[in-house]
Amino acid sequence: MKKSTEADLAMSKAAVKISADLLSNPLCEQDQAFNESMMALDKAMKRMDSYNQEKVNQIQKTVIEPLKKYGGVFPSLNMAVKRREQVLQDYKRLQSKVEKYEEKDKTGPVMVKLHQAREELRPVREDFEAKNKQLLDEMPKFYHSRIDYFQPSFEALIRAQVVYFTEMYKTFSELTDQIDQGGLTDEQREKETEAKLNELRSLSIVADD
Repeated sequence: MKKSTEADLAMSKAAVKISADLLSNPLCEQDQAFNESMMALDKAMKRMDSYNQEKVNQIQKTVIEPLKKYGGVFPSLNMAVKRREQVLQDYKRLQSKVEKYEEKDKTGPVMVKLHQAREELRPVREDFEAKNKQLLDEMPKFYHSRIDYFQPSFEALIRAQVVYFTEMYKTFSELTDQIDQGGLTDEQREKETEAKLNELRSLSIVADD
């Protein structure tokens, strides 16, 4: 998402740079109509850049920052899983120790060691069961809550895009009205451009050797 917004900003900044370069072209001083078209283009590009900046700022606040905060939860979640795994290993080790004494002959020393091993196992087992129950209870809640958490961000992203493209439609419609030459169709413009290109090609200074 961050790379997308950075690319958006780079695009609008580049468009402003292009329109500024065209506006500084000496041809603008020689042709009033061309100058007016370039001024209209420059104004439109600056408006686009301004609306684009607003869109990016909105996405930063409503999408990117909440995503970062959500990502910040995972280290704690991973730590809880890791603690449970560590206790599980201790539990297995002590349970194996108890089972080993249970398999031996029930002599006095063995019974003493069995009792000690069971006493050592008991708090570890309780700790494991508590941690395991906590994860079993809370992991599904965490998983299902992701939709509720991200829904407002998705809606904000869509609204930001709708506002931006609505304003862009207005901006470029106005620009089209300002620079449109007699309501020519795209096909007519293409033919006119080709005709002017042929005129240039016919000049002796650009003629093929």
